[in-house]
Amino acid sequence: MPDESTKEVTSETSKIWQNHVAVPDTPEGFSVRTTWPGNPDGAEVMLECWEAGSEEPPHSHPGDDMTVVIEGKMAIQFFIKTADGLVADGEPLVLSKGDSGYIKANRIHDAKYIEPCKLVYVHDKAFGFTAES
Repeated sequence: MPDESTKEVTSETSKIWQNHVAVPDTPEGFSVRTTWPGNPDGAEVMLECWEAGSEEPPHSHPGDDMTVVIEGKMAIQFFIKTADGLVADGEPLVLSKGDSGYIKANRIHDAKYIEPCKLVYVHDKAFGFTAES
């Protein structure tokens, strides 16, 4: 009988990408597996799965964040808040498999998932989400 520990592990076979759950009041097509609670000065890490065509509306987070694209392709548009509402700030940042992107705390952005995505999302301290309009 072959030793199971020597078989190749992929995102399809790894237990890392199992046990995801839907989160109330989040966009359709999103599921997550979070870390155990721990250090209040630590980072919160999520393994996210997004379906192609799903998207997040403009929002911000209270801490810096980093996204590593394990599989798929996504686009992030940054915005500036003006008296007339949100205005796009530059061209979208497109991230594909192997890319990582960083967003500064409180920077307004959206996210569109062009292909099915598996992401490692890391947020400085506790995660927070503020809808922006």
